[in-house]
Amino acid sequence: MKITSVECYLGQFITMKINTNEGIYGWGEAGLAYGNSFEAAFGQCQDFAKLIIGMDPFDTEKIWEHLHRHTFWGMGGGVVITSAMAAIDTACWDIKGKALGVPVYKLLGGKTNPKLRAYASQLQFGWSDLIQKDNKGEALGLLFDPKDYYEVTKNALRDGYDAIKVDPVFAPTDPDTPLEKIWGSQGTQIRGCYRQHDLQRSVERIAACREAGGPDIDIIVEIHSLLDANTAAELGKALEPLHIMYFEEPTSPENPSNFRHIKQKCDLPLATGERSYTRWGFRQFFEDRTLSVIQPDLCNTGGITETKKICDMAQVYDMGVQIHVCGGPIATAAALQVEAAIPNFTIHEEHNANLKNIFIQAGKYYYKPENGYYTVPDLPGIGQEMTDEFLATCRKVVIGG
Repeated sequence: MKITSVECYLGQFITMKINTNEGIYGWGEAGLAYGNSFEAAFGQCQDFAKLIIGMDPFDTEKIWEHLHRHTFWGMGGGVVITSAMAAIDTACWDIKGKALGVPVYKLLGGKTNPKLRAYASQLQFGWSDLIQKDNKGEALGLLFDPKDYYEVTKNALRDGYDAIKVDPVFAPTDPDTPLEKIWGSQGTQIRGCYRQHDLQRSVERIAACREAGGPDIDIIVEIHSLLDANTAAELGKALEPLHIMYFEEPTSPENPSNFRHIKQKCDLPLATGERSYTRWGFRQFFEDRTLSVIQPDLCNTGGITETKKICDMAQVYDMGVQIHVCGGPIATAAALQVEAAIPNFTIHEEHNANLKNIFIQAGKYYYKPENGYYTVPDLPGIGQEMTDEFLATCRKVVIGG
């Protein structure tokens, strides 16, 4: 089997379709569409697509090493590079599963998890009542008052979840702050010193979630690296009485030793990974054992091939895995395949952006948790592809053919 052409699509999600001389095709996704690098990832997908024409898609290890070592910049990594590698790698695994007539998890060793527990993610932007009803599935919101955090937690509980994730820092204390100022100041509004009124409000928001959910709900606290190590440690210490499942991205992962500083100052389990790329980006976290949970983004860290290796390395250090999922339908489907196979799976991220119409309509199949748990698709390959209606809205570039 040989790769004959690659179709690259730029829309709400960055997707790729790899075609072969046997008529079997596979779908992949580059994960940068939800940030500010989607054009870069789209271009990198085209650059790397030129390098795999004529190769055998079954040779996923060979293709990964080829892109990593023979492109000059590949060995230096970086998310633009590894997101394109991820799109190609995932599409090749999809082809392998389809050619053999089995889901990808079978090729990764089979299921170790019959179903996958999920959590309702990013509740500071609302959940189904706000997104699907009030906003008609078109947009997320932003919550300020602790009572709204209480209500959104109840919303997630009604939908069957017993675990949630909330960022108590993203929305400032003042609800009259213009949205453009909020988005423009993220990561700089709390540095060096956590003002007491801001600290109190952050804790009050999580306390409201705990009150709504009671002792049996698991609460993941998300910071999006908006704090520095000092303020993150201060918030973590203040949150200890609320029994947090883990403290995600408390500060930037670029300096892993800062996580050691936070770990010394508070007793919360720490997690990070969506902005760490390849095995090399996780190495020091493994060696320091500062993390309890790793969160590699499959569509940004190099695809199924690389993510499985990262998960296996984490198991050596007794670290759990929650794959970061904040992309399109391909990202969700690929993550489910890997999570089904790994013994150290912790929980799956069900992002509230998955409740928007664009996500629901973009994939041929709409997978969602039932009573807080995912059933892994048993279709051949990753079990997902993009709809013609979605692709008609995208910019398209074809390489080869």
